[in-house]
Amino acid sequence: MTRQRRFDDFVAIDWSGARGRHHRGIAVARCTTGSTPPTLIDPPNGRAWSRQQVLDWLLARRGEAMLAGFDFSFSAPFVARGAHLPGEVDTPDARALWAYVDAHSDDEDLGAASFLEARRGRHFYLGAADGAKRDFLHWRACEVATDGSAKPSTVYDAIGAAQVAKASFAGMRVLHRLSGAIPIWPFDPMTTTGAVIVEIYTAIAARATGMRRGRSKIRDAVALDTALSALGSAPHAPLPRYDDHATDAIVASAWLRRVANDAALWRPNGMTPLIAGTEGWTFGVP
Repeated sequence: MTRQRRFDDFVAIDWSGARGRHHRGIAVARCTTGSTPPTLIDPPNGRAWSRQQVLDWLLARRGEAMLAGFDFSFSAPFVARGAHLPGEVDTPDARALWAYVDAHSDDEDLGAASFLEARRGRHFYLGAADGAKRDFLHWRACEVATDGSAKPSTVYDAIGAAQVAKASFAGMRVLHRLSGAIPIWPFDPMTTTGAVIVEIYTAIAARATGMRRGRSKIRDAVALDTALSALGSAPHAPLPRYDDHATDAIVASAWLRRVANDAALWRPNGMTPLIAGTEGWTFGVP
């Protein structure tokens, strides 16, 4: 499914599913080979990034030897129930799901909040009026640890600070437009040249620096340099603001550089062809 190759640039994108056209929750960090620290990429025109601008930025660099990681879930659970949206539509693989979400979302800037709201109570939990939250908790194979525990949130849970639903379904609209232009792992074979896109989870990068589970947010310069040092990076240039989005992207970029050549991460033990095609996998989960 994949072959080993060399990357020259490592990009991490902290993502947002918020309404609107420009989003302070999006941060893009980039580093090169060696130990130079990641830097934040300024959005066009000095404003906050839009999702469309991130899409355009990636497409313009599709020919570069770049590994780019998005911090959202690339698909919904499929294997356990045999469908992404049971009883609504047959989407036999993740690409079909991306196309379906895109065709049924009319939010500006590739958002997908309307997609979730139109299906609340059927597929998505948006509050107590939708019933018992436990009935909506389904996970992908890569989200369930070997001890049977699971991530605290799923793409069907769209309520609360930890929810990933809105960002993930908005991200699927972006993946739909990237499909065929840039290989998306593990849905596509690894190419010998050009960019590759993977799903990341910034908490994995944080834990690789020695930070404890549940305490993975960095909000000051000293903590950021400590994390970067653990990943073999030189100290960063001072930031105008130390928020979770910026520091998550910076640490994840350095982490991608550190682990990109780990062959085992490209061939996870639990990832079958069915899982790879329907659910995908988070890069960094063994």
